[in-house]
Amino acid sequence: MQGDNDQLASFWMPFTANRSYKAHPRQLVAASGMYYQSGDGRRILDGTSGLWCSNAGHCRPEIAEAIAKAATTLDFAPTFQLGHPLPFELAQRLAALMPEGLDRIFFTNSGSESVDTALKIALAVQRAKGQGTRTRLIGRERGYHGVGFGGISVGGIVSNRRTWPGLPGTDHLRHTHDLARNAFTRGFPAHGAELADDLQRLVDLHGAETIAAVIVEPMAGSTGVLIPPAGYLQRLREICDRHGIILIFDEVITAFGRVGAATAAEAWGVTPDIITMAKGLTNAAVPMGAVAVKRDLHDAVLESVPGGIELFHGYTYSGHPLASAAGLATLDLYAREGLFERANELAGYWEDAAHSLKGRRHIIDIRTIGLVAGIELEPRPGAPTARAMELFHAAFDSGLLVRATGDIIALSPPLIVEKAEIDAMFGKLAELLDRID
Repeated sequence: MQGDNDQLASFWMPFTANRSYKAHPRQLVAASGMYYQSGDGRRILDGTSGLWCSNAGHCRPEIAEAIAKAATTLDFAPTFQLGHPLPFELAQRLAALMPEGLDRIFFTNSGSESVDTALKIALAVQRAKGQGTRTRLIGRERGYHGVGFGGISVGGIVSNRRTWPGLPGTDHLRHTHDLARNAFTRGFPAHGAELADDLQRLVDLHGAETIAAVIVEPMAGSTGVLIPPAGYLQRLREICDRHGIILIFDEVITAFGRVGAATAAEAWGVTPDIITMAKGLTNAAVPMGAVAVKRDLHDAVLESVPGGIELFHGYTYSGHPLASAAGLATLDLYAREGLFERANELAGYWEDAAHSLKGRRHIIDIRTIGLVAGIELEPRPGAPTARAMELFHAAFDSGLLVRATGDIIALSPPLIVEKAEIDAMFGKLAELLDRID
């Protein structure tokens, strides 16, 4: 692509309308705390923690110092048949934050890698237990599990799947979004727990002996903040237990305080067999992901191999020194500042502020839980998604960063947000909604 902005042409941007962006670029050049600075020098209030990931706010000195120290001490060390201290320390710290039993940690570099790793571990576990016929992986409609071939196969966002063939033998549960019965819900929707029974339908269709694992986001974020109906996750857990199916929670978004605890599993009282993480693990300062696995699943794989490498899987940068240092500093920050508890304390105020938009032009639903909000807009006739994208651009130009996904505006601020900043976010959206057709 060549044109007026040739200096932008070489970067093929991810999940971006490249031609549109490069014709009218909006850039971020610095950040601190709750704010970005735009290329033209304006302060931009961060209503999305960057991309659901800067949970402790931006450019925290403690994290930067830990990264710098690691870079000048040990810039890289392989973790294939060797090791270095930091990922062992981080794994121990992470294990202590996980639900009981999920104390074996595998490090990756992103949420996408965490998902593909979790799926491969699930297949390895079933094989190790003598269940080699269990190769089917079940996702959910409207689910997002990254962009690896495993993740897009179990994912259920159509645009993310359309171009690429999925893995054979995958299937999908029905999604849980029900505007007719659950619009303008605060917290868990009252209706829809029975949708978990769709897993039983797939068991009856394919046979339990073919199904290795089910993966769901406890709260589906990228598709527009779809909150699980009351009792849904518990019911899913029960069906998995009944049929020997491994349950994976994709907590790339919900882990590290977003819903008021280290994990949604903890906050909502449902323990899966595997949890995927990324984003808030390092406050996004260095890319890193992780997979927490129940000890008995981990042990089944190790004990199934008489000697040598037990799991032929990994990444050059698994447990990278800089990422591990960032992770340790981030966990220290979360604990020292009580940010998970702070999210709980602010949740009611956040909920009231979000639902104050009810009745504004174009809004057909508002969904809130923890420090997350989804504001669904009525699609513009003949131009679905256009209204939300226009609001996204107008918000940025007015000093507020939000996330547009489909016809939904998603908000998920850093956990350091103040009440005045919450008021500013929803006040700005109210003002802009009155202007947009």
